[in-house]
Order: sequence, then structure tokens, then C-alpha cells
Amino acid sequence: MKKLLVLLLLPVLLGGCTATFTNLTPRQQPRNANHLYPVEVAFRSRQQSLRWETIDPKVIVGSESYPLRPVPLVRNRWEGMIPVPPGTNLIHYRYRFDFLYNAMGGPQPDSALSPTYSLQIVD
Repeated sequence: MKKLLVLLLLPVLLGGCTATFTNLTPRQQPRNANHLYPVEVAFRSRQQSLRWETIDPKVIVGSESYPLRPVPLVRNRWEGMIPVPPGTNLIHYRYRFDFLYNAMGGPQPDSALSPTYSLQIVD
């Protein structure tokens, strides 16, 4: 019986959270006076135990993180603003989604981290 349980749980343990990030931010944006630039991402997961109402999305620039908010009327999309210092022409950023998922013994924390993206600021 224990061997059967291990075999049944193996795909879950090896699969983990199968998150997909789709960066919807243009790779280039014109420089603006307030030095804040919009970013947008679509997040999908096949993890059925994910508790969608607990998602805490952020965009990470260097060691700083900035909150994302849901896009109105569109499911699974978030938007936010990132600062780019004056004189900087290229910045790298990632998305991080923290959430809870249902597990034996109660909800457990987890997170998904996107690949690194680049934003070029053009004059």
C-alpha cells in the first residue's frame, strides 16, 4: 500500500507548481518625466490546489519589490509601475507571485518566480 501511495504522489512531487508567466510589457518605452513605467503580466498555473484569492503579486527590480494590482475585467492579469532612475537606459525585472495552496494539514505557502525581463528606455 505504501509503494502505491508513493507512486501516486510522485508526479505531484516532481511536477510542483507549473506556472506560466506571459510578460505583456513592451521591451522599449519612451522616457517620461515621472520616471515610472507600466508593466503588465498574465499568470497561469495548472496547480489545482492553488488558492487564487491569496495571490500576492510583485514586480522585482534589483532588491526592491513593487506591488501589482489586478487588471479590471480581465482574469489572471496584473499591472503595476516600476521606477527607472533618470539617465538609466536599461533595467531588468522579474515577477514574483506568492500564494497559498491546499495541502494536507492546511494551506501552505509557495511562490512562483518569472524569468528576468528587460526594459529599454529610449529618448
